Order: sequence, then structure tokens, then C-alpha cells
Amino acid sequence: MRVELIAPEGLPVFGRGDDLASLIVDALAGERVALASADIVVVTAKALSKIEGRVVDLASVTPSGRALRLAELTEKDPRLVEVVLAESTEVIRARPGNLLVRHRNGWISGMAGVDRSNLGEEERVLLLPSNPDASAEALRARLFELSGADVGVVVSDSHGRPFRIGNTGVALGAAGICSVRRLEGQPDLFGRPLTGASVVPSADLLASAAILLAGESDEGRPVVVVRGLDLAKDATPAAELVRPAKGDLFALADRDYG
Repeated sequence: MRVELIAPEGLPVFGRGDDLASLIVDALAGERVALASADIVVVTAKALSKIEGRVVDLASVTPSGRALRLAELTEKDPRLVEVVLAESTEVIRARPGNLLVRHRNGWISGMAGVDRSNLGEEERVLLLPSNPDASAEALRARLFELSGADVGVVVSDSHGRPFRIGNTGVALGAAGICSVRRLEGQPDLFGRPLTGASVVPSADLLASAAILLAGESDEGRPVVVVRGLDLAKDATPAAELVRPAKGDLFALADRDYG
């Protein structure tokens, strides 16, 4: 078995309204690569957010009383905290240097994924795509229109891990792939049935693999094509990867702010 990862060079800094699919197809053509059915295109959430205009000017933000209190506690810009609160449904942890929240799309992350890096202007921040699964589906449809290839799409981001050092890739959105493979009842090598804990987060694993090429600083490679895996059967959105709040033992144990 062979799996190949391809990160086209030369993609521009994206701006609002750019035709991402066309830019991807052209960049791949420049490296004599054509999309093929069953390829999986992993694109960073930040790239999509720029194209979707998910940019906020902090100069336009007036912090609420709650944001002011949390900003003092976390030692962060009150305007930034206000933006985070608008993107969140719950504050999980608020301590100096740390604001952990439940994003309105369900996952738990630091600062709701609101980011200042690679924007070029100090007063602007970037929000995550409002509906990553829908963004993935739209990109998939446009790629098929341009290339004729029935590809999968993953919208990736990097999240910290509660029990390990460093960030890893997660899939915020997905289309055309099986995001979660549930193996309960299938036999292991010795014929024993696997338990309910045997779940493979395929979309997250793709996002993590793509980070090896995409990087997280100044690499300028926001798109990675994964070739050689067949994950199209029983396609499911990335929303299925979000653990229900009532079963999230980490969040329940860590909650220290109302």
C-alpha cells in the first residue's frame, strides 16, 4: 500500500472572494499534477476564512462587562475576548494566559480558534469558517466542476491536546469522506470482536498528516492533496467528530468558570 501527500507551492495569500478551487487546480497543474477521483484535498481553515471574509477589525469591537472581567483574569485584550465570546457558547477555563471555550460549532478550543497570525495587520483577527462542513462541500463541488474528479475535502485546523505537548491536526469540516470509522464488532487479528471504543477519526488523522507538509508558521502551503486512500464509502461530515458535551469528561473535570 502506498499513500502520497502533495503540497503545491506558489499559492497566493488568499483574499475575500477568491476562487480557491481554481487556484488549487492551477497550482497543481504547475507541478504537473491533476486531481483524480478518491484524492482528498485538505485545506486549512484559515485559508477558507480569509476567502469567506471572516475577518474582524478589533477597532470596531466594544467589549462587554463580561469580556472586561475575563480579559483581566486571562491578561488578554478585552476586544479580543469579546470576539471569542461571540464565537462561543461556554467558557470552560479562564486563567492567566488561557481562555478555553466551547465553540458554537461544538468543539472545545483555546480562544475559539480566533487568530491574529499571518494577517499582516495587528488590529485584525480571523475567525474560523462559520460552517466548515458546508464550506468543504462547496469546495468539493467546485473542484468537481473544474477537474471532473470526485474528491474528498477536509477543512483542517490545529488544536492543543490536554494530555500531550504540542498541537495536532483536527478536521473542522469534511465532505465526500468517511470522517469517523466505527469498528465495533469487527474482528481483530485473532477473531475477537472489537469494542465500542474502537473508533477511527479518519478526518482528524488526515488533517494531522497534512500538517507535516502545510506547517504552522511561514511555510505558505495551505493545501495538501492526500492520494492513495479510499475513504469515500459512507461519507459523513466532520460534525460527527465532536464529542457530545455530556460525555466530555475533560471539559467536565476542567470547568472552573461559569
